[in-house]
Amino acid sequence: MIFISILTLIVAKALPSIYKNISNTYFIRISAIVFLYAGVLSLNTLNLQSIGSGIGIYSGLFHVTNISVFIEFFLLLIGSIILIAWPLYTGSNASQQSNNNLTASSNSNTNSSSLAAGGGEGTDYSLIVLFSTLGSCLLISSSDLISMYLSIELQSFGLYVLATLYRDSESSTKAGLKYFLLGGLSSCLILLGSGLIYAYTGLTNFESIYSLVSASDYNSIVQGLYLGIIIIIIGFLFKISAAPLHNWSPDVYDETPTIVTIWLTIMPKISILILLLEIITHTDPSYFIGWGADSSNLGSIKNLLLLSSLLSLIIGTVVGLAQTRIKRLLAYSTISHIGFILLALLINTEQSIDSLLFYIVQYSLTNLNIFLILIALSYIMSSNTNILEKNSKNSFRDIRYISDLKGQFFSNPLLSLSLSICLFSMAGIPPLMGFFSKQFVLYSALQSGYYFISIVAIIVSVISASYYLKVIKVLQESGEESEGSFAGVEEVKSSPASQPKVGRENNLEAAPVLTSFHSFIISTLTLSILLFIFKPSLILNSTQLLSLSLFNF
Repeated sequence: MIFISILTLIVAKALPSIYKNISNTYFIRISAIVFLYAGVLSLNTLNLQSIGSGIGIYSGLFHVTNISVFIEFFLLLIGSIILIAWPLYTGSNASQQSNNNLTASSNSNTNSSSLAAGGGEGTDYSLIVLFSTLGSCLLISSSDLISMYLSIELQSFGLYVLATLYRDSESSTKAGLKYFLLGGLSSCLILLGSGLIYAYTGLTNFESIYSLVSASDYNSIVQGLYLGIIIIIIGFLFKISAAPLHNWSPDVYDETPTIVTIWLTIMPKISILILLLEIITHTDPSYFIGWGADSSNLGSIKNLLLLSSLLSLIIGTVVGLAQTRIKRLLAYSTISHIGFILLALLINTEQSIDSLLFYIVQYSLTNLNIFLILIALSYIMSSNTNILEKNSKNSFRDIRYISDLKGQFFSNPLLSLSLSICLFSMAGIPPLMGFFSKQFVLYSALQSGYYFISIVAIIVSVISASYYLKVIKVLQESGEESEGSFAGVEEVKSSPASQPKVGRENNLEAAPVLTSFHSFIISTLTLSILLFIFKPSLILNSTQLLSLSLFNF
């Protein structure tokens, strides 16, 4: 479905008679509908009785299970919601205003805090996210080293292009180049690990490799296999920005526009974590009969995940305390949450996998809502700034500094209250959804004897609450001007020839607006986080059934 939609949109964009008569907003909305329809088709697959034990497709390159179908539906649902956040312009001259803004920005030195959104990037954005999501959906169902590598590259190449979507932005281009170079390094590690596994086993299919190792008496084969798996895991830890391989993510997230950052922080991480779950679960010695003596090889993998989890918890918390930019703070917050997820992953019990799946769902929904709120506030604040300053350039500016949010509780109380609820949930304040996700992970760790890292996780959770509270404090501070990008960053300047002469009325018409559906999604997600305790069975029962199906088949 997604592949056919990609081909259709490419043809529509290639034909001038169609492309000139269809607004960029329509491409975004069509892509969102495609995601929803593909998600429904994917969810309908759960009605198959044989899906529990898994169905091999395309000659064993992919393996469809309950978990892969559920996560694919979740990915497509999240993707459709993200597309709703794309800026919408109203008024009869909105398209012309957007084109003028793009022309003006191309003649100036534009940074990511001052972007003319809503132009021709809308069509490119929808196509790129379709490509990247196709890679993510294929990755979670990969059952072969070849399909795994092709899927991760399809996902990654879409993200590289997405990071440089704003071609006239110097910081966005720099972020995309950095992401491409370091992402290419991690892809090389994944390819190297896959080559080592093939060299020692002569196989690429996951199930064939598991069967060979479980029946093999040659310790060298097992050691070579685990060496390849360790290198592959290191490559994946790099891509999900787990410490100590995290240095690229704060820079990339901060320098890309928020509409791109929201995609980078959620979508690729979900698919990679599910694939890691597949690898870790099936390399557990208890999964095979007669493994016994080679169980020490699993210890190296668990030690790697344990070290990465510990460093992610500490670095994501301590370094996040010193951040003044909102997206860098959220990047280090993500690193800290990755530490909790890796802790649940390395324990590898039914209870820990249940908590892992629930944590992924909770983190995705909460993080998605935070970025949707930040985008909504940036629309409102940019529009208000243009009106007050009678700014005919109508430059759209992202919220970059925490101080940009000063006084928003008084001017935008509902959005500020929703943001505060999400930040409290991230901090693990009861009875919000984030509290229960951390509680389940910590309970699983204590049940399995991981006492030290559990104590560390509790301490860093208390410490991390301070920088979430710092943002909430800024929201409630009074002040007419902020010290961040909305007051201190130079506006986009263009040459008189390229600058359109529009009045205040035309400027109001072409300003980005907060759509009703965008507001509805924010309110729905906020209420889900806030009122989770009254109806927890919907998510908890689903994750528990998925974890049981993973261990029972």
